[in-house]
Amino acid sequence: MVRSGMSNQLNPYLHFDGNAREAMTFYQSVLGGELSVMTFGDMGMEGDQATQVMHSSLDVRPGIALMASDGAPGEELIQGNNANVSLSGDEGDELRTWFAALSEGGEVHVPLEKQMWGDEFGQAADKFGVIWLVNIAGAPDAG
Repeated sequence: MVRSGMSNQLNPYLHFDGNAREAMTFYQSVLGGELSVMTFGDMGMEGDQATQVMHSSLDVRPGIALMASDGAPGEELIQGNNANVSLSGDEGDELRTWFAALSEGGEVHVPLEKQMWGDEFGQAADKFGVIWLVNIAGAPDAG
């Protein structure tokens, strides 16, 4: 959702098969921030789909926002490997904590450790199957 006076930003948007609220609540427990959730019922839909998430947004802080939904009624969700969520920066302690929490109950594909390019990098699928890429900028070489 674009707000007036806000600079441009790129936000990952995830789609779930009925558990978007659970996933976003989990991400909020890891990343913090303010979570807003709008259901299909909030927009007047009735029936089974009414409690499903039409749109949700987790605003962690400027530059870090995650959005998700349960998908449109009647639309089949196909999980694939065509989308990942990347967290990067130089706040190593915070990024390491997030990686550990996101990995819990999921699967680490690449352990978070120093790589040949000088940064720490790790990749993990969380318990919802979302793949997270975490990159911690390396310390500059002393010279």
